[in-house]
Amino acid sequence: MSRRNHTNVPDFILMGLTDAEEIQLLLFVLFLLIYLVTVLGNVGMILIIRLDLQLHTPMYFFLTHLSFLDLNYSTVITPKTLENLLSSIRYISFKGCFTQMYFFVFLAAAECFLLSSMAYDRYVAICNPLQYPLIMSTRLCRALVTGSYMIGFMDSSINVLCMSRLHYCDSNVIHHFFCDTSPILALSCTDTFDTEIMIFIVAGFTLTVSLITVAVSYVSILSTILKINSTSGKQKAFSTCASHLLGVTIFYGTMIFTYLKPSKSYSLGKDQVASVFYTIVIPMLNPLIYSLRNKEVKNALLRIIHRRDTAQKIK
Repeated sequence: MSRRNHTNVPDFILMGLTDAEEIQLLLFVLFLLIYLVTVLGNVGMILIIRLDLQLHTPMYFFLTHLSFLDLNYSTVITPKTLENLLSSIRYISFKGCFTQMYFFVFLAAAECFLLSSMAYDRYVAICNPLQYPLIMSTRLCRALVTGSYMIGFMDSSINVLCMSRLHYCDSNVIHHFFCDTSPILALSCTDTFDTEIMIFIVAGFTLTVSLITVAVSYVSILSTILKINSTSGKQKAFSTCASHLLGVTIFYGTMIFTYLKPSKSYSLGKDQVASVFYTIVIPMLNPLIYSLRNKEVKNALLRIIHRRDTAQKIK
């Protein structure tokens, strides 16, 4: 039986962030600028890593996929949000809503395990530097990335399958600016307990396992750094993982605040602010964090610019 046979409402309506026209225009300009910076930053990061051979290492291989995920992650949410900020009609079809939710969960779950893979990479680099090339082989790096995407695929498939079996007949108004799990569950006129438990288990497993991997990796890293005698050695070791640690803290902090709690504790104001942060702001911050705090990326950009200038002079 199709999903439309399980509901009495034709489409969903996204309420958005605010009804005030002045604030909507301000948010449109702000989100548009953030999205442009997100696209330029992540595409730029991917191109720099691809064009500079010195960055063809496991850490930057993972960083390429992180930029790819962030770019798509933002694109799934931001364009529709921008459209709704300029429109009085904020309809989204069932197919469109569940498609948005599917890719949102897929990309978010994949990013969780990609960040944990990057934490393991930093652990090997600092705690086992002599064996780093052997342990972090091309085969292992590809397996970790593939595993991240596969887990994202399974999480999103389970999530959407459970949600699509519910009846939606009480209301079609989503009190959010995109199709997220909690506000859609609130629209169901049937018992959602089993669905909530399943989604909670899947989301909890994804966040918990990836977070434990990150925590164990950084406890080992910290232990190793403290054993280094020289101050310069400690600073150098810490600088190699500072950017990743900052990115992980921001991403997991907002995710845990939003999702590891019952849907009945959903707060429109607080959860929307957190959602804006991890769906729109964080994809912009990641390339800035990894480029501004990373001398290798800066040097790679300078080398690319120098090669381009040299090639133009030769012509």
